[in-house]
Amino acid sequence: MLKDELPKIVTDAVPGPKAAAVLARRAKAIPSAIRTIYPVVMDKAQGAIIQDVDGNKFLDFIGGVGVLNIGHCHPEVVEAVKAQADKYFHGMFNVVTHEGYVALAEKLNTIVPVKGDVKRTYFANSGAEANENAIKLAKAYTKRPNVIVFSGAFHGRTLLTMSMTAKKAYALGQGPFPDGIYRAEFPYLYRKPEGMPEDKAIEFYVSKLEEVFRDAAPADSVAAIVVEPLQGEGGFIPAPIEFVKKLRKICDDNGIMLIADEVQCGNCRTGKYFASEYWKEAGAAPDIIATAKSMGAGVPISAITARAEVMDAAPAGTIGGTFCGNPVSCAAALAVMDIMKRDDYAGKARHIGEVVMKRYKELQEKYPVIGDVRGLGAMIGIELVKDKETKEPATELTAKLIQNAIQKGLLLENCGTAGNVVRFLAPLTMTDEQMEKGLEIFEASLKEAMEA
Repeated sequence: MLKDELPKIVTDAVPGPKAAAVLARRAKAIPSAIRTIYPVVMDKAQGAIIQDVDGNKFLDFIGGVGVLNIGHCHPEVVEAVKAQADKYFHGMFNVVTHEGYVALAEKLNTIVPVKGDVKRTYFANSGAEANENAIKLAKAYTKRPNVIVFSGAFHGRTLLTMSMTAKKAYALGQGPFPDGIYRAEFPYLYRKPEGMPEDKAIEFYVSKLEEVFRDAAPADSVAAIVVEPLQGEGGFIPAPIEFVKKLRKICDDNGIMLIADEVQCGNCRTGKYFASEYWKEAGAAPDIIATAKSMGAGVPISAITARAEVMDAAPAGTIGGTFCGNPVSCAAALAVMDIMKRDDYAGKARHIGEVVMKRYKELQEKYPVIGDVRGLGAMIGIELVKDKETKEPATELTAKLIQNAIQKGLLLENCGTAGNVVRFLAPLTMTDEQMEKGLEIFEASLKEAMEA
């Protein structure tokens, strides 16, 4: 079966002739703003393997940018979607109730690690929608106007979430933006002030947040502080637990909602079902969690969960939407949850993470261009630099590495504000043999890029 195969390129180069023809049609039909650097045209996919229209097989270390933790086309999810499609496709939840929505909310309420004993969940269609609705809840509950986000953050591309996202290349020419969004410095420990020990660095980043309160948005005007437990687009940077604990206390002392954006890091990616479980274990559970991506295994769905009193603060009509909690999406998500719990996908993430982290650390010792390796579970970033002392980003080298890997049958993607971090988001269904082959191709592609 395709899911068990290894990467193999059968054409002289990628793209092959059939893929090149589709890409030429794409260039004529699709706006140039919707870019891709990957000359791959999918034909079919299973597990961690994508086969293109020319018969080339690629090992997927991108996983739909965090959507495919359960792999491509898991047969039980496929059957769940087919079964629901045979019954009905749509029934707007504000008009009629369907049991799948209720059942999915019930399941999430039992496991989502937010503050409070009685929890409630509702659904949207994307990570950006989930984050935007989380902000709505926080404002409704606190009756406050302002929101604090962080450097390096990515929260979406709607007008509100675009203003929350740090990288303004995603917002080029799109202003003016909603006001009331303020930005603090994220604790990026690899790039902390030179010579500063980690405990002092945590205090330093807390002081940067306090500067926002003092100079821009007083604490009593702030509805929410939004943070990714592990920054995705910003460079796969984990939020240090000691920082999160201080953040939790600041929020408690000032009546601020702490929102965890688990759009990319949720659904077993980090070795827990939700990365915020690590926060909860440290006594710092968030008030609201937004999640999406791997929740539906490729079918669009997102979720917002909070304790009942927070949820019930939203006035009728301010949350919801035509396709929110679509029956087919709910069916897929229910199947995903059952499979992830039954087959211990959090354990799979820990296993994969241990192997990949060990290998990347070995490569770090071997190649001076690898400045840092970091992550949580199977969400790992490897940061490339021109010099380990200056830490100057090796952006061009990273791009070459990715292109080299494509020609060898491995799909990689970069992230970070300078585009110099290679992210690891491979489906958790990946076999040990596939993982070893992928790591082998990664090293070969890096060496080739360094020698170019």
